[in-house]
Amino acid sequence: MEKHSDGENGVEEEPRSLEQKEKRKGKHDKPKPWDDDPNIDHWKIDKFDPSWNDGGMLEVSSFSTLFPQYREKYLQEAWPMVKSSLKEFGVACELNLVEGSMTVSTTRKTRDPYIIIKARDLIKLLSRSIPAPQAIKILDDEMQCDIIKISGMVRNKERFVKRRQHLVGPNSSTLKALEILTGCYILVQGNTVAAMGSFKGLKQVRRIVEECMLNKMHPVYNIKVLMMKKELEKDPALAQENWDRFLPKFKKKNVKQKKVNTKQKKPYTPFPPPQQPSKIDIQLETGEYFLSNKRKSAKIWQEKQEKQAEKTAENKRKREEAFIPPKVYIVISFAIFSTIHNNLCRACYFVVFSKLLFALSRSLQIWWINLRMLTIM
Repeated sequence: MEKHSDGENGVEEEPRSLEQKEKRKGKHDKPKPWDDDPNIDHWKIDKFDPSWNDGGMLEVSSFSTLFPQYREKYLQEAWPMVKSSLKEFGVACELNLVEGSMTVSTTRKTRDPYIIIKARDLIKLLSRSIPAPQAIKILDDEMQCDIIKISGMVRNKERFVKRRQHLVGPNSSTLKALEILTGCYILVQGNTVAAMGSFKGLKQVRRIVEECMLNKMHPVYNIKVLMMKKELEKDPALAQENWDRFLPKFKKKNVKQKKVNTKQKKPYTPFPPPQQPSKIDIQLETGEYFLSNKRKSAKIWQEKQEKQAEKTAENKRKREEAFIPPKVYIVISFAIFSTIHNNLCRACYFVVFSKLLFALSRSLQIWWINLRMLTIM
């Protein structure tokens, strides 16, 4: 490679390469040859080998959690199973019925340093009403858990219960569908939603639960999206493409709410409002105050009679509308006559004219019957 010297200092420098990569902040943050290897699963967790930690733990680590009173009887029955499962990993556990707490701690036989975190998750799941056989599965390295707190997402108690029921669905159908599509065990209990499964499934469950409780999207629509993603995963040609064009887009329909009656504030005035006239003041202005009781009652009776007469006339007019003779027959008859006059020969005039006379006589007969009924009334 050619070298050149600086004109001022005479220091020889090498020309910088055009393909020189940008400097990284981390000292050891360099691309590794196995970063892009498709045969390596970076999310895989290797099973712990006790030979990696022959000396055991130097200090004792412990975790405690409280449980509700209604779980006391069940935990007392299932505690031998929990104790034997934790004993295989060298973890001690204690059930305190007086304080209502569960405690797990490491021992000298503990080799896996992360097993105490798994044991902590175990007692948390037991306190959230998950059955002991299902909760013990959390001790496996491939199983993870997530406890979602939903009590603070909705303020109204009735609305909270309604949205929580959306997660369960009728006969737990929605919950079962979510478990199948996400591959997670889900339990809705009280103010929390407990889920067990892989990291990918737990991420989907948390998003669905939060969208349901915040009223962003109903779980049924999320189930439809997950079902379409399951079908798209089967096609290897679409594995590296964006799936947004295949997924349905749901529009939120806002339900009309009752408008709050807000009273407009009147402009501020330092003076008090004028005194409203009382009933006696109004009677004094109209002169009604000086009338005798007999005249007052007569005036009230007269007003009542006038209103009654108006109402009677209105009802009579409505009844008479039903007895007005129809004029449809005559109009239709002349329309038919004009149409036939243009299309038929003169030989048919006699037949047509007889039909017109029959229609006219029928209309006059109906009118005469209605008139007689009116006179009788």
